[in-house]
Amino acid sequence: MSTQPTTDVASSPPAPSGGGRPSDGLQAGLKNRHLSMIAIGGVIGAGLFVGSGSGIAAAGPAILLSYALVGALVVCVMRMLGEMAAAYPSSGSFSAYADRALGRWAGFSIGWLYWFFWVVVLAVEATAGAKILEGWIPAVPQWGWALIVMLVLTATNLASVASYGEFEFWFAGIKVVAIAAFVVIGLLAVFGVLPGAHSDTAGVANLTAHGGFMPHGPGSVLTGILMVVFSFMGSEIVTLAAGESENPQRAVSKATNSVIWRIAVFYLGSIFIVVSLLPWNSPSIVDDGSYVAALNTIGIPHAGEVMNVIVLTAVLSCLNSGLYTASRMAFSLGERGDAPKAFARTSARGVPRAAILSSVLFGFIAVFFNYKWPDTVFAFLLNSSGAVALFVWLVIAFAQLRMRAMILRDDPSKLVVRMWLFPYLTWATIGMISFVLVYMLTDPDGRQQVTLSLLAAAVVVGIALVRDRLRASRPATASAGAVRDSAEGEESLPTGS
Repeated sequence: MSTQPTTDVASSPPAPSGGGRPSDGLQAGLKNRHLSMIAIGGVIGAGLFVGSGSGIAAAGPAILLSYALVGALVVCVMRMLGEMAAAYPSSGSFSAYADRALGRWAGFSIGWLYWFFWVVVLAVEATAGAKILEGWIPAVPQWGWALIVMLVLTATNLASVASYGEFEFWFAGIKVVAIAAFVVIGLLAVFGVLPGAHSDTAGVANLTAHGGFMPHGPGSVLTGILMVVFSFMGSEIVTLAAGESENPQRAVSKATNSVIWRIAVFYLGSIFIVVSLLPWNSPSIVDDGSYVAALNTIGIPHAGEVMNVIVLTAVLSCLNSGLYTASRMAFSLGERGDAPKAFARTSARGVPRAAILSSVLFGFIAVFFNYKWPDTVFAFLLNSSGAVALFVWLVIAFAQLRMRAMILRDDPSKLVVRMWLFPYLTWATIGMISFVLVYMLTDPDGRQQVTLSLLAAAVVVGIALVRDRLRASRPATASAGAVRDSAEGEESLPTGS
C-alpha cells in the first residue's frame, strides 16, 4: 500500500451515505425508477442479441452452462461491490474503493483502464448503431449516423444527470419489455401452446437430440465462457449511478439483491428459449442471429426488422450508459488528483462537463480509427481493452477483502449488504476469474486480448507507481529544504540578537 498524506480523498470515505445533494458537486438527480431500470438494463447489452449465436454454435445447448457459470461469477462480484457501495456510495465506485483498500496506484490504474474500456465501447456501439440506421436511411452515410448518435447522447449527458436517467429509463425499458415478451412467447411455443409455431422443430428435446447436450465435449463450456463473459459488462454501472441518487444505500441494496433473477431471466431464460425452439446447429442461428432465427421459427412476421429496432435500442442504451460511466470515472479520478482538475469541476446542474467532453472526444477519435484503420489501430484499441472487464472484477474482489475490515472498524452499521460465505466465496471468485484469464491464453483470439490488455495494464500501473514515488518524495524534499533554510537562517543571524 502506498504512503499518502492524511488529507487525500482516498483516506476518507468516498462519499456520504445520506440523501440529498452529494458533497462532491454532483447532484442527486436520479430517481428510484431511474436506478431500478439502470440496474435491470445494465446486464442486457447488445452483445446478448448479436453475439449469442456464435456461442451457441461453439458450445451447443451447453452454452447454458457457460452463461450460468459467468452469471454466478457476476452475481458474486456484484455482491462484493454492493457491500462496499452500500457502505460508501461514490461516483468512482470500485476505483475509489481500490484506492482506499489497495493503494493509490490501484485506484489510479483500474480507474483509467475502465475509462479506456468504455470510450472504446463508445466507438464500437456508435458504429453498430450507424450500420442499422444507414440500412434504414442510406442517404446519410454511416459515419454521419455515428456522428449524429454521439452528438445527441452527448447533449443529453451534458444537460443533467436526470436527462441521462430519463433516456436510460426508456432505452432499458424497451430492452426489458422485449426480452420479457420473447421469453413468455417462446415458452408458449416450446411447450406447444402458441399457435403457428413449428411443432416439428420446437421443444425441449432440442437440448439433447442433436449430438447431446454437449455435442463438442465438456471443453466447449469453457470456450463458451470466453465468448459470453464480456456480454455481462455493465452490471456495475448502477453502483456508480447510485452516488447521484436520493437514497444511494437503498438503491445499491436493491440492485444487488435483484441481480440473480435478472441474470436468470434475461440471459438463461432467453438462451434456453433459443436452443429449445430450434436445433443448436441450425445455420440460421449464425446467419440471421439467434433471436431472429427463434422469432422466425415462432412465426413472428418481420422478425429481422423487429430485432433491428431492439438491437438499436440496446446500442443507444449502451452508448448512453458508456458515456455516463466514462465521464463519472474521469470525474472521480480528477477529484482524487489522478486526472486533470478540470475533470472534477461541475456545472450549476452538477454535470462534470470537462469529463464528459474529454470522454466523447476520445470516442470520436476511436470512431475515426474504426473507419480509417479498422484492422490495425482500432483492432489494437479493441484488443488492449478486451480483458479489462476481468481486471475490474479481480480488483473488486481484492478490494472487498480489505474493505470488510475497514467498514467494521469505521461503522459496522453500514454493512447492510454482506458478501456470502466471506472470505471463502471471495477467494473462490478470485480463483475463477484468474482461471478464465489463464484459459484465454490457450485460445488464439483470447490470447491476443489478454496479452495486449496486460500490456496496457502494465503501462498504466507503471505510470501509477512512478506518480506514487514522486508524490512520496515531495514531502521529504520539502521538509529537507525547510530544515536547510532554517539552519542557514540561524547561521546568518548576528551574534547576540
